[in-house]
Amino acid sequence: MFFHKKEAIHTVNVNEPNPRFAQLLLEQFGGATGELTAALQYWTQSFHCENPGIRDMLQDIAIEEFGHLEMVGKMIEAHTKNVDQTEAYNSTLFAVRGMGPHLLDSQGNTWTASYVNEGGDVVRDLRADIAAEAGARQTYEELIKLATDEGSKNTLVHLLTREISHTQMFMKALDSLGKLTDPFFGNIQPDSTVDIYYNLSSNGKEDHRGPWNSEPSFRYIADPAKELKS
Repeated sequence: MFFHKKEAIHTVNVNEPNPRFAQLLLEQFGGATGELTAALQYWTQSFHCENPGIRDMLQDIAIEEFGHLEMVGKMIEAHTKNVDQTEAYNSTLFAVRGMGPHLLDSQGNTWTASYVNEGGDVVRDLRADIAAEAGARQTYEELIKLATDEGSKNTLVHLLTREISHTQMFMKALDSLGKLTDPFFGNIQPDSTVDIYYNLSSNGKEDHRGPWNSEPSFRYIADPAKELKS
C-alpha cells in the first residue's frame, strides 16, 4: 500500500525559471541515471532479497527515490511554467512536448526499462546499486555547476547528498554480508587463474604496478605471450 503526501522531503524553490536548464534536468527524470531508474531498480531488487533487513532497506530507499523523482519533476515544472512564449522555451524539447516533466532524457530519448539493473542476487544487486548512485551523483554534480538559480542549486545539492548517503548504506549492507571487498559470490569455484594479472598493455617502458597487480593478491605476468608459449 502506498500513500502520497504532498509535502516534499526537501522544499523545491525555483527563483528564476529557465527552460533550457529544465531540459538538462530531464536527465534525472527520464534518463538512465535518473530517479525513476533508481526507484524501480531498488524496488524490483527487494523482491529477490531473502535478507529481511536488506529487503527493508532497498524498499525504504526506493520510496525515497520516488520522492526525489517528484522533486525533480517539480523543478522541471517550475522552470517551464509561464515561459512558453519565450525564445528559450521554443528552443527546447518542451516546445513540442509541453511544459513539465516527461519520460525523456535531455536529448529526447525515451525512458526504457533496460536502464534498470537487477539480477536476482543480493551481492550482485548491491554492487550495481553502488554504481547507480555514483552515476546519479556525477550527473547531479554537473547539473549543480550549470544551475541558473540558487533555489535549484540547493535542491540539487540535497539530491546529490542523498546519493552519497545511499552509497554508504549499500556499502554497509555489503559489509554486513562480508562482501564489501570480497569479489567472490555464488557457488561456482574459480579456476587457478583467479589470482593472475596479465600485463596486456605493455610498451616496455611504462608498466605500472600497484595493489591491483602485486603480491600477495596477484601473480604478475609481465610477458603473457611468453608465458602462454611455455
